[in-house]
Amino acid sequence: MPTLISIVEVLLVTVPVLLTVAFVTVAERKTMASMQRRLGPNIVGYYGLLQAFADALKLLLKEYVSPTQANLILFFLGPIITLIFSLLGYAVIPFGPGLAVSDYNLGILYMLAVSSLATYGILLAGWSANSKYAFLGSLRSTAQLISYELILSSAILLVIMLTGSLNLTVNIEAQRAVWFIIPLFPIFIIFFIGSVAETNRAPFDLAEAESELVSGFMTEHAAVVFVFFFLAEYASIVLICILTTILFLGGYLYDYLPVFLFTFIEYFNLDFYLNYLGNKEVLFSDPIIEGFIYGLSLGLKSCLMIFVFIWVRASFPRIRFDQLMSFCWIVLLPIVIAFIVLVPCILYSFEIIPNNVYLF
Repeated sequence: MPTLISIVEVLLVTVPVLLTVAFVTVAERKTMASMQRRLGPNIVGYYGLLQAFADALKLLLKEYVSPTQANLILFFLGPIITLIFSLLGYAVIPFGPGLAVSDYNLGILYMLAVSSLATYGILLAGWSANSKYAFLGSLRSTAQLISYELILSSAILLVIMLTGSLNLTVNIEAQRAVWFIIPLFPIFIIFFIGSVAETNRAPFDLAEAESELVSGFMTEHAAVVFVFFFLAEYASIVLICILTTILFLGGYLYDYLPVFLFTFIEYFNLDFYLNYLGNKEVLFSDPIIEGFIYGLSLGLKSCLMIFVFIWVRASFPRIRFDQLMSFCWIVLLPIVIAFIVLVPCILYSFEIIPNNVYLF
C-alpha cells in the first residue's frame, strides 16, 4: 500500500509537470510571435493549443537513424539521464504547507545536486555522438553550467543567510513579512541571469548555437531521444522559475491574492459570486479551497517568471562564448562575493541573524 501511494504521488506531480511543459512550448511560440508581429501556431486545436501534442506525435512517429560511429549505449543514455534529473527536482517543491512529495530539510541542497547531475547527460550525449559539432556543444554546455552554478549557489547562500534553513518550506514561510525580492533585489537580478544561463536559454544558448554548431549537443539526435532533450530543457525552465518564486517571491503565499480577487469581483459588480463565495475569512479557511489557492498563487508567480524568460529570449541577441564566460567570472562573481561579505555584516550589525545560523 505505501508503494502504491508513492506511485500515485509521483504521478500527481509528474503528469501535470509534463502537461505544463507542453503548453509552455506553445506559450513561448505564441508570445514570441506576438512580439515579432506575426502569427504563431493557430491551426491545431483551439487557438493552437494542441500544437505541442502534434509536434510530439510527429517526433515520436519519425524513423530514427543512429550514427554508425556513435557509442549507442551512451548515445541513448545521455538524453534519458538529462530528462530524469530534470524531473527529479520537482520531488521537493512545496505546492503548499505540507503539499510536497518529500519535504526534505536539505531540499535546496538536493535541487542543486540534481541540477548538477543533469550536466552529465549533456556531456555523454555530445561525446558519444562522435561528431565535432555535438562534442563542442557539450563542452560549451558543461563549462557554462559549471560556471553559472557557482553564481546560483552563491545567490542561494544569501537567501539561506536570512532564513537559516535549507528547507524550501521554511524559506517560503520566512517571507510572510516581506518577500526577499525587496531586500535582495540585486541578488534576484543576478540569480535570474544565472538561471537563464543554467537552462541554456537565449541569449546564453551558446551550447546549441545554430549559426555555429548546427544544433550543438543535439545535432545527431532525432525522433524520440530529441523529445527527451526538448522535455528536459523546458522542464528545467519551469523548475528554475518555481525555485525563483520560492526563494524571492514568497512561493505559495497568497497574502495579496484575496485582496485582488475580491477587488476584481467588486469592480465588475459580480455580487452573485460574493454571495456564492461568502465571507473571505470563511472562504479561505476551507482546507480544499486554501490548498487550491496555494497552488494557484505559486502557479501565477511561476507563469510570470516564465513569461520573463520568453521576453528575454525575444529581446536580446546571442553573445559570444568568451563574452559569456568572462561575464560570469569577471562581472557577476565579484559582485556576488561582495554581497556575501556585505549581507552577514548587515545581519550582524542589526542583530537579526537567524537562531540556527552561527558566525564564528
